[in-house]
Amino acid sequence: MKIKICGLFQNGDIDYVNETLPDYIGFVFAKSKRQVSYDQAKVMSSKLDKRIKTVGVFVDASIDEIVKLVNDQIIDLVQLHGDEGIDYIKQLKAKINVPIIKAIKMTPETDLRTISFPVDYYLLDSVISGSGKTFDWSLIKKLDKPFFLAGGINSGNLDDAIKINAYAIDVSSGVETNGIKDPNKIKEIVRRIKNDSR
Repeated sequence: MKIKICGLFQNGDIDYVNETLPDYIGFVFAKSKRQVSYDQAKVMSSKLDKRIKTVGVFVDASIDEIVKLVNDQIIDLVQLHGDEGIDYIKQLKAKINVPIIKAIKMTPETDLRTISFPVDYYLLDSVISGSGKTFDWSLIKKLDKPFFLAGGINSGNLDDAIKINAYAIDVSSGVETNGIKDPNKIKEIVRRIKNDSR
């Protein structure tokens, strides 16, 4: 099982993940309290251990913005977290050659059997991303692609999250204290997932 630490936005966050080596980290380019600019992400990614893959998180962004970040080697994967449809994704794929993750907001009405996007991974999340709230994991049915499990995962519910058998666990607010990434929480969650995956 893989681990992604999402929402890095301070230079010190890079030091924390370089120590613990999660598989992925996320830079949020969409408007949010964890938003980073192109310049911030460029500086932070240059200091990142090369064993860690960077994911750019976007909400209905211009394709040109994403292409520039990929071409400038600031991000290794693209995560689409808005209303991007199949046509948008096809246009994007024609211009970049990196894996694409499509986020699905999980509600009681979400029927995963009817969802099909031309992407490499799905990311299953609660309706409000980064809110610290989980969704009903019993809604997860068999998917045609590997998926990241997100939404309110923390040290308290991590064991249950691991049992879902996702491709990766995605954590943001669950490794924060007062809205700031907490090195001890990052260390604990990365250690537990890596130990469980052996």
